[in-house]
Amino acid sequence: MSTFFMLGRYSSEAVKGFSSKRTNEAIGTIEKLGGKVNAMYALLGAYDLVLIVNFPGLEEAMKASIALTKLTEISFSTFPAVTVEQFDKMITEI
Repeated sequence: MSTFFMLGRYSSEAVKGFSSKRTNEAIGTIEKLGGKVNAMYALLGAYDLVLIVNFPGLEEAMKASIALTKLTEISFSTFPAVTVEQFDKMITEI
């Protein structure tokens, strides 16, 4: 499983649909694509929301990003991530 950070920005339509039901639907969408939500945070600043998720691969992460935007009207930017320990190991192999 690979880790991804999904950063979201609310649209005016997204704000109208806020609910715990929609949050649960979003989690269900991620799980249907083989993902697991590790954490979700509301933010202040350039982004309004961050989801820290694991997916089997890039394809599932991309599908989830699009599916969540369709479901929630939240625009997501999705980024692959590695731990610093993994990064340190990778760079020693160069």
